[in-house]
Amino acid sequence: MKQYLLSVHDDPDAEQPAPEVMERAYKAVAEFNADLQASGAFVFGGGLQPASTATVVRGHEGDVLMTDGPYAETKEQLGGFWIIQVADLDVALELAARGSEACNNPVEVRPFQDE
Repeated sequence: MKQYLLSVHDDPDAEQPAPEVMERAYKAVAEFNADLQASGAFVFGGGLQPASTATVVRGHEGDVLMTDGPYAETKEQLGGFWIIQVADLDVALELAARGSEACNNPVEVRPFQDE
């Protein structure tokens, strides 16, 4: 079994969906999470606070520099993630498609490095 990161990306500057749309998405994500857990594929996951709440820590030769805000200046930011453990990439891609539909955002699939 291989582990994959399913990362959810969103545009924090995009118009926010209506409350009833968000409520449907929260319910769909909760159902997706329950399905992942029931299947045994779920390892860990969660939603993240906005990138504006981030602190970037850079350590180099004993010096530490900390800056507020996101590391990358991009239009889309990481909004949440799932770590799953499944047989292969095809299964991970199928689950990512379901997760993307549930949360109404793109989901990037990346395998963890082999030990």
